[in-house]
Amino acid sequence: MALSDLNPVERNEEGIAAVLGILKQRLGERFQTGQAIRSQHAHTTTYIPTQAPDGVAFPETTSEVQDIVRACAAHRVPVIAFGVGSSLEGHTNAPGGGISVDTSRMNRVLAVNPQDLDCTVEPGVTREDLNRHLRDTGLFFPIDPGANASLGGMAATRASGTNAVRYGTMRENVLSLTAVMADGETVTTGKRAKKSSAGYD
Repeated sequence: MALSDLNPVERNEEGIAAVLGILKQRLGERFQTGQAIRSQHAHTTTYIPTQAPDGVAFPETTSEVQDIVRACAAHRVPVIAFGVGSSLEGHTNAPGGGISVDTSRMNRVLAVNPQDLDCTVEPGVTREDLNRHLRDTGLFFPIDPGANASLGGMAATRASGTNAVRYGTMRENVLSLTAVMADGETVTTGKRAKKSSAGYD
């Protein structure tokens, strides 16, 4: 019995075709469907086979992520978030097809507050990029999962690493998030204050 027999996932071919057309029109060259780039956006070292998405989108703003997610939601097409692909456990696989949303172009450090020991970043910023940016402030970002992961991916997987005993994991180092939900709406959790009775943990 094959793995596909145990966990069959139906593909929404009609919806996928519609979304491919919509995203190609909206994003132009920032939406790719070539086999090579699709294969780069799906991999695993587990028993699960590599399952490539049908297209890869490269948004540059939160509103573009919202547009992508709304189009996929309207046509019932899966969305797979992609940082730098350093996770090896099948997180980036697309078993039912769908669209990989590559956040590598959302890679700006928006603010650094040295006195408050915090900063605001986009999800595509890698931990090494952030530490290079912070170098002249005397601060550093301590979470080290062993790979040069994106901070969005590290938050999504609750990364930790060799410094976790002293500095905590991503759970203790994320104050707030602005997240795009499955319907394309955004939700902001928490604020820069370390303690608050409002919002999610």
